Amino acid sequence: MVKPIATLQVLPKLPEPLARLEDLAYNLRFAWDQDTLQLFRRLDPDLWEEVYHNPVKLLGRISQEKLEAARNDPAYMANFERTLEAFDNYMHAGNGWFSDNYRNLPRRPLIAYFSMEFGIHECFQNYSGGLGVLSGDHLKSASDLNIPLVGVGLLYQEGYFQQYLNADGWQQESYPINDFSALPLRLERDADGQPLRIDVQLPGRKLYAQVWRAQVGRVPLYLLDTNIPDNPREEDRSLTDRLYGGDRRTRIRQEILIGIGGIRALDALGLQPDVIHMNEGHSAFSGLERIRVIMHKHKLSFEQAREIVAASTVFTLHTPVPAGLERFGYDLIDEHFSDYMRELGLTREQFHDLGRENMGTYDLFSMSVMALKMCYGANGVAKLHGVVSRNMWQWMYPGVPKDEVPVGSVTNGVHVQTWVSREMGALFDRYLDPSWRVNDARPEVWSAAANIPDAELWRTHVRRRERLIAFTRARLKKQLIARGATSAAIAEAEEVLNPEALTIGFARRFATYKRATLIFNDLKRLDALVNNPERPVQFIFAGKAHPHDNEGKAFIREIVRIANLPQFRHSIVFIENYDMNVTRYMLQGCDVWLNNPRRPKEASGTSGMKAIYNGCLNFSILDGWWDEAYHPGVGWAIGNGEEYNEAQEAEQDRLEADSLYNVLEHDIVPRFFAQGRDGVPRDWVRMMKQALQELAPVFTTDRMVAQYTHEYYIPSFERLLKMETPDLTPALAYVNWRAQLKKGWQAVNVVEVTMSDQAIKVGSESNISARVQLGTLTPQDVRVQLYYGALNTRGDIIKGYAADMELVRDLGNGLYEYRISQRFTSSGEQGISVRVVPHHEYLASPFQTALIRWAR
Repeated sequence: MVKPIATLQVLPKLPEPLARLEDLAYNLRFAWDQDTLQLFRRLDPDLWEEVYHNPVKLLGRISQEKLEAARNDPAYMANFERTLEAFDNYMHAGNGWFSDNYRNLPRRPLIAYFSMEFGIHECFQNYSGGLGVLSGDHLKSASDLNIPLVGVGLLYQEGYFQQYLNADGWQQESYPINDFSALPLRLERDADGQPLRIDVQLPGRKLYAQVWRAQVGRVPLYLLDTNIPDNPREEDRSLTDRLYGGDRRTRIRQEILIGIGGIRALDALGLQPDVIHMNEGHSAFSGLERIRVIMHKHKLSFEQAREIVAASTVFTLHTPVPAGLERFGYDLIDEHFSDYMRELGLTREQFHDLGRENMGTYDLFSMSVMALKMCYGANGVAKLHGVVSRNMWQWMYPGVPKDEVPVGSVTNGVHVQTWVSREMGALFDRYLDPSWRVNDARPEVWSAAANIPDAELWRTHVRRRERLIAFTRARLKKQLIARGATSAAIAEAEEVLNPEALTIGFARRFATYKRATLIFNDLKRLDALVNNPERPVQFIFAGKAHPHDNEGKAFIREIVRIANLPQFRHSIVFIENYDMNVTRYMLQGCDVWLNNPRRPKEASGTSGMKAIYNGCLNFSILDGWWDEAYHPGVGWAIGNGEEYNEAQEAEQDRLEADSLYNVLEHDIVPRFFAQGRDGVPRDWVRMMKQALQELAPVFTTDRMVAQYTHEYYIPSFERLLKMETPDLTPALAYVNWRAQLKKGWQAVNVVEVTMSDQAIKVGSESNISARVQLGTLTPQDVRVQLYYGALNTRGDIIKGYAADMELVRDLGNGLYEYRISQRFTSSGEQGISVRVVPHHEYLASPFQTALIRWAR
């Protein structure tokens, strides 16, 4: 192969009236603006499909004749001008949700959102699955709400793999090279016009990266790329080749790059974020870099700088099981951080302690442990996941009740404009308040779904099902040709699926806990379902297994094997190479969205949320988001929220498969086919409307990002404003307070608790007093609380309530008396205790200190 001595980028020559097509092509707002997408599709529909909906590549390959034809087409030009005007109005709007709600802030904050992957559009393969798509939707809603936020991630030369199956149905992976010059990306440049470059330290050398920008509406996304000549080693240039590829050494270097390199990139761009949001623990090294910068700038110790950094850091957990956490051996930590830990003024043991997690007989360095120690705001991604996370991380906060472990929850959402079909969107335009497109989290907007005529809603959905089936047949035919199938099998692909059958979709990452093959537990019952001529049912599957997950690959092969059996050949299909485009077709065309993970291993799940806005009803285990969304009027549940241990998994599969079949046979199928003379299943449509009315305003990223802003971003920013004066006096006073608190806590003790009554009537009050020894601490440093609640069979307080007690006397020598008159509103035996917890206005939660003292 011949290496070029230089590269030359050849750009399209756009006729002057169409010159600003380039502005539209280089802003990923096209990913959720149908008018912009249609503008590009109209230029050359066949080429649009060939370039996989990439407007930059389209403009680079389209013929000048077609551009001239568009310029001379009055209808096209009128549409172009309207679309361009809407784009300009969007980009230059000076107000919006954020300004309306936070007009009294002394200045606009800057939030930096770090994620290892971003899924924004199918033409930009920089994501693997749900985490990336959520990150992309987060940026889109931040743009729509005009929140001052920037994204930070890595740019992958090969992205995540492209999936294809061999003749046996076994997943194979290919890694096409991404041509960055043909993507909606711009290279950031320095003052001299040269590519902006940052570096991080690797063992014995520096790793260099250049910075690209993807503009996501009003939000810039900065992505680091190491495939540059400045890195002489191939292993360094290839570091950003693949998402989640390589060995543990590759992984830690990628995370050093996004964490430390991401902070340095923002600095090189002249951006000083006030709040950092770490989406999962991959970017936790960003906290160390912020600490290092503050230490050098203000001559602080590590602990002093850490408190300032933690006060303005948010951490979102996505992993509900310990086995899925990101951990590294200390050999890799020592290899990569020996110099860095000295620069931070830490010993080897002190540095290890930042992420130390005991694994039984050995310790590992956990990125999540470090992230929790580096933040003042942590959250799970659904209410149930918050509970699971508090249980999982209670060991870091000894003595703190599980329900008070400082991990909250912000349930995920989806970006509605990205995922709603064009046809359904047009229906909503006719019957809903027009603000549904810009303010989709308002319940009153969606209540008008009741006014949509049943027949019109149903016909719109049926058209999308027909489009899905046409798409699936075309994809299946293409797959069979690639596998070398017989001409008869290829011809048969034209007849798979029935446009009038109940169509059930299952599409997601093929992790084993998601149990993609659960529906195949009883092939006799499945046969009866799919081959009923009066009430036919069909299934469409899609999804990727991790390249190293052979169990997940075996699930895919089993689906393909069963789909090839004569009785299932026309009613079960697996679509290869699941991505955002396949997702849209399936969610917009399926009647039912199936999800059957092992509870509680699904942190949230968002594919079912996308179904809501397309009239597709959910049928799921009560896990993740569905646990808080479900009731019988909006979808169906498999089981009743039971949880099983590993030894019970076979029995769990049997019971939950039986539940799945029972609901299908006795509710879902009969309800779907209970159609009137006009072909409309009224009861089914009623459920579609009820899901829109009740769930649509809740499970949007507009609601989600607004909640992050209200509960995490703004409190963090306001805390930072109080702490970060020019001389850092308030911050240093707080750091000193933390040190004195820790030093004096050993002397804190609840000496005596007395109660006025041993038995009272419901609704009556009991007087409770406590004498508390605070030692060197003062009553201003703590809260003394009554803690009470019902008892379990072991005599422990469950679902306890805390109430602050009032200081009534200083008894001298650090001893104080507190009192409360507490009304008890429920009967039965109540457990009573008293506790002492730290208190300071800068603490987001008293339990972040991991200090608590209980009465004995």
